[in-house]
Amino acid sequence: MLGGTGVASLPAASQAELWSGYFASHYTGRVAAIAEKIFTNSGVRTRQAAVSPLDEDVSGWSTEQRMRRYQEEALPLGKEAVERALVSSGLAADDVGLFAVCSCTGYATPGLDILLARDLGMSPRTQRLFIGHMGCYAALPGLGAVSDFVTARGRPALLLCAELTSLHIQPPAARLETQQVVSHALFGDAAVAVVLQPEEHGYAVREIAALTDPTTADHMSWEVTDLGFRMGLSARVPQVLARHVRPMVDDLLANHGLTVADVDGWAVHPGGPRILETVERHLDLPETALAESRAVLAAHGNCSSATVLLILDALRRRPTPPRRILALAFGPGLTLYAAFIERV
Repeated sequence: MLGGTGVASLPAASQAELWSGYFASHYTGRVAAIAEKIFTNSGVRTRQAAVSPLDEDVSGWSTEQRMRRYQEEALPLGKEAVERALVSSGLAADDVGLFAVCSCTGYATPGLDILLARDLGMSPRTQRLFIGHMGCYAALPGLGAVSDFVTARGRPALLLCAELTSLHIQPPAARLETQQVVSHALFGDAAVAVVLQPEEHGYAVREIAALTDPTTADHMSWEVTDLGFRMGLSARVPQVLARHVRPMVDDLLANHGLTVADVDGWAVHPGGPRILETVERHLDLPETALAESRAVLAAHGNCSSATVLLILDALRRRPTPPRRILALAFGPGLTLYAAFIERV
């Protein structure tokens, strides 16, 4: 069952501040006018960043510099998120049987899983799993892995999603690179942890489903370059989702004798406003169904794998929490992931 959630605290800045204080000078001429429009229409009001461009310009940094900074920033943020999740679940660090970490924005060996297990005082026998380079949908296979462990072993498990997208701002370009502008307008940082426990009440992860369309593999990418990681994001992604999302959701729910109308909580990864509009339209959802997804996008931006956990936390904090939740996230592949979560 899903237990306590912990969210790390990060400095925040408004979208308007980020534009006027940094990105307005990042672009010039016609490119600047188009970029400002993209920022304005992104659906983002504020974002959090471990390394804010308002204070420090990393756009010219080498990948090595960025990776060193990733480890410096991710460790304390991950620790804060995990400690908060453990406290809210009433567990000690050495109660954790499996510790899984999702991140696609930085790499180090020993990794965050080893270093945080050490710093938090987890048992040397705690099993670890690192889920890397899966992008925005990684939290859902992560939830599947920790849920399976809890079911099979009868011991608590913990999932951490830690993403520092702020370390991958790209250098200014003379010509319009729309994919980079969209990336700069949308992405924020977050570290979120959730505990799963072998209890008989709460929210159970009933099923995880995946669908990959390899014919569209070039539509979404995260390329390691000498200047950090570079986002590739095709404008055709919503078209691919439009083709696949309804059949996938219908098949998953049918396995449990349910339909879309039986779901009262939707945790849809907000890859951007068009993504949410596409899902809403093709699932025939009411106007308020994706309120939490839009609220998280507005308050945090797209935080890659951590975003779905933020939305799940918001749904569970409703005055009347939903009974059935369907989580959806999308990423490289092009891959769609879904999780059916039900309150017992």
